[in-house]
Amino acid sequence: MAGFTNISAYLFARMERLKSLREDLLKFCKERDLKGTILLAPEGINLFVAGRHRDIEDLVFKLRAMPGLSDLHPKYSESSDQPFSRMLVRLKKEIIAFGVDGIDPVNHPSPRLKPAKLKEWLDAGKPIVLLDTRNDYEVKLGTFKGAVPAGIDHFRKFPEAVERFPESMRDAPVVTFCTGGIRCEKAAPLMEKMGFREVYQLEGGILKYFEEVGGDHYEGECFVFDQRVGLDPALRETGAAVCFCCQAPLTADEVADPRFVEGQSCPHCYRSSKERRREQIRNRQADLDQLVSPLPGSEAYDNRKPIRIPKSCDGMTLLDALDELFSYVGRGEWGSRINDGRILDPKGEPAEAEQTVRAGEQYVRLMPETIEPDVAANIKVIDEDEAVVVIDKPAPLPMHACGRYNRNTLEHFLRRAWYPEVPRPAHRLDANTTGLIVCARTRQIAKRLQPQFSRGEVEKVYLARVHGSPGDDEFVINHRISAEAGKLGAREIDEQDGLEAITEVRVISRDGDGTSLLELRPLTGRTNQIRIHLWWEGFPIVGDPVYLQGGERGESQTMELGAPAMCLHAWKLGFNHPHSGERVRYESPRPEWAAAVLADVECG
Repeated sequence: MAGFTNISAYLFARMERLKSLREDLLKFCKERDLKGTILLAPEGINLFVAGRHRDIEDLVFKLRAMPGLSDLHPKYSESSDQPFSRMLVRLKKEIIAFGVDGIDPVNHPSPRLKPAKLKEWLDAGKPIVLLDTRNDYEVKLGTFKGAVPAGIDHFRKFPEAVERFPESMRDAPVVTFCTGGIRCEKAAPLMEKMGFREVYQLEGGILKYFEEVGGDHYEGECFVFDQRVGLDPALRETGAAVCFCCQAPLTADEVADPRFVEGQSCPHCYRSSKERRREQIRNRQADLDQLVSPLPGSEAYDNRKPIRIPKSCDGMTLLDALDELFSYVGRGEWGSRINDGRILDPKGEPAEAEQTVRAGEQYVRLMPETIEPDVAANIKVIDEDEAVVVIDKPAPLPMHACGRYNRNTLEHFLRRAWYPEVPRPAHRLDANTTGLIVCARTRQIAKRLQPQFSRGEVEKVYLARVHGSPGDDEFVINHRISAEAGKLGAREIDEQDGLEAITEVRVISRDGDGTSLLELRPLTGRTNQIRIHLWWEGFPIVGDPVYLQGGERGESQTMELGAPAMCLHAWKLGFNHPHSGERVRYESPRPEWAAAVLADVECG
C-alpha cells in the first residue's frame, strides 16, 4: 500500500486576509507533517501537498470550509515516498505567473472541456488543434498525439508565442491543456482576447484526463514538479530522472552523459566555465544598469552623515571640535546647524554646542531633503569570478561617500548590485579618473589582494594627455608627496617630510595642439600621485580641475557631469590572482582622447 497521498488543486476565487490565512495554514500543515507548497493570491489558491491520507483529507476539509473555496476539487495520486522536502505557504500576486493585465479567470473563464468529451472528439477524429501550453522540457516527457507545443521555456513567454501562431489557428477549434489545468485558465482567455474564435480549456488538465479516461491518445508520461518527475496514465510514479538545474526530463543515456552532474547540470543546460562566467557578467551588468537609472541620489532623501571624534579633539566642546575638523564650513554655520537640531549626539538626541566630546564618539549630521549632483554611471563589468570583480569606472564618479556625494558613489552602486555581498575596492581612483578598478568579493580575499598594492607588486599602467611637450622620451619623476590633505583634499610636494612617490613616464606622442600623450607607471600609490607629479614637472593633465596650468590651483575637486574630461585613464592592471596565484592582466577600452593616437602608433 502506498505510504503517501498526493493532492494538487487550484481554484480561482476572490481571496482576502492572506497574511493571517498563510499563518493558519502553515501551522495546520506542520502540525500534521504535511509537506509541499501552497500559493495564495488575491485571485485564488494553488497547491501541491503530500502526507498521510487522513491528514490530507483534514486539509481538504479545512480548505473547502474557507470563503470561496467550497468548489475546490483536488486531484489525488499515491507514492511510496514523500515527494516534497518541506512545507511552504507563500503569498503571491498571481497563483500562476503570467504578467498580463485584464485576464480574469474568476469572472470571465473560457469554456471548459471535460476529459470524456475530449476523448470522444479524439475517438471521432474531430478536426481540432490540441495546444500544449506547457514548457518544452515538460512536453519532452510526453504529450497528446499530434499536439502543437507552445514552444516556450517559461509560461510568462506564452503571450509572445501566441503572436507567432499561424493565422489558420484563429478560426479552428483550439483545446488548450497543461498538467493540471491552471495554466489554461489564463492561456485560453488570453487567446480569446487576441482574436481566436473558439478556444477551450481541458478541465483538470492531463492528470484529470488520466484519472477519468486513462491514457488513450496520449504518448509517454506526464511531467510533475516534484521528486516523482513523471506519472503514467495510471498516475503511478515512472522513475524518470530530471535535471534539477534546468528541469529537463532525462533519458538513461542522458543521465550517463559526463555532462550530467546531479544538482548542477545536464546535456541540455551544460555550459563551459567560460560560458557561465560570461552569463554571470551579463547578468551583473544588467543589475548595475537598472539600479543607476534613476541615480539613487537624484531623488530627495534624508541623509545622515556620521562624524567620528578623533583623539586630537578629546575634551573639546562640540562646536570647537566641528570647527577644528571642518574649518572650511565656518564656525557660524556649525552653530546654526546645532541650534536647528541638525547635529545628533551618540544617543541620537539633538546635540548642544557646549557639550564635551570624547574620542571615539560618533555624532550624526542630519541633511534633510538631500539631492546629490549627477554622476557618470555607465560602469562596465570587465570580469567577475569567485574571488574578484574588475570594473571600468567612468568619470565623474566618486569612489566613496564624501562631500556632496553619498548614494551617487561607486561603492554604493557595488553594494547594491552585489547585495548581500560587499565588494571591497583594493585601490582607489580619483572621482575624475576613468579606468580599471579591482574589488575583492570577501574580506578574506581582500586580505590577500590589497597587500599586493602596498608591496608594489601590482602592474599599473595609465594613459594621460598633458599640456606641453616633455623633452625626454622616457624619464622618472621622484618627488615626495605630503601625507596630509590640503584644500579640496589635494596633496603637496614635500621633499623633506613627504612620502616616497615614484612615477615612470614614457611619451607616446607629441601632438600639434600643444599636448602630449603619455604612458605612466606609478611604482608607488600616493593620493593624486600622477596628477601632482606631472603638474610639478610643468605638464598638468588636460581637464584637471585642481592642478592647473602655470602652477595654479583650481577651486573644485569633482567635476560636474558633462564637463570636459580629465584626461587620465587607468588603462592596464596586472596582479596575482588571490585564489590561484596566477598572474592575471586586464586592459580597459581606450578613451576617445587617446584611441586614435594609439591606433596610429600600433599601425606605424
